[in-house]
Amino acid sequence: MSLEITVAAPFRGRGRESLAESEFVVALSLDRGWFSPDQAKRLVSVATSEGLLAQGEGDLQPTFDVESVEIPEDFAPAESLLQGRSVFEQVLDACVKAGGEKREAVAGINRLQRSLAVTVEAAAVLYAHRQGIDVRNAAERACTDLLDGK
Repeated sequence: MSLEITVAAPFRGRGRESLAESEFVVALSLDRGWFSPDQAKRLVSVATSEGLLAQGEGDLQPTFDVESVEIPEDFAPAESLLQGRSVFEQVLDACVKAGGEKREAVAGINRLQRSLAVTVEAAAVLYAHRQGIDVRNAAERACTDLLDGK
């Protein structure tokens, strides 16, 4: 996943397990030239909402093993990463990453949505949960979006 690669790069480049947000922004914008500083700050928000970054006491920490992420030499992230993904897209990606078939997951989610008369996001979270896939971050985001009227 390119968002995971993009988030891992500053930590790998600096050889550290946590970075100040300003260091993370500098690594993405000035060091790598991938984004403007404002775009890099937006990426922090997107990565945090998707559960890839945790914000501690002034520092950012990845929530995954950055050493296990391969960063291709010619990698350059797409600007579309800054838009983030919907809860449905996050959950579907998690299902596929866990070894499920995309078409099967979409069909199962659609069946749940119809039978339970719930939102596609709720159906996706329930489907993943029933498959034993941890999608807590997406579930929390879906709840927040519902409460905020999004």
